[in-house]
Amino acid sequence: MFGNNKNKINLLIDGMSCQHCVKAVKTALENIDGVIKADVNLKKNCADVTLEKDIAPGVFQEAVETAGFKINRT
Repeated sequence: MFGNNKNKINLLIDGMSCQHCVKAVKTALENIDGVIKADVNLKKNCADVTLEKDIAPGVFQEAVETAGFKINRT
């Protein structure tokens, strides 16, 4: 699903196909309380998320799915 260190996680995102998708995922992630910023990469189908506090993985999954995408758990 994602790798992490103390203040950053990497999420693998399924379903993005354009810059509109990138913006939707970025907005969804950055609206989570405790997320400082999200850098979303279309070519790599991932998001590097910088955190200011611990956030449960389910919060990311819910935000991304609400935006119409999925987090890849591999």
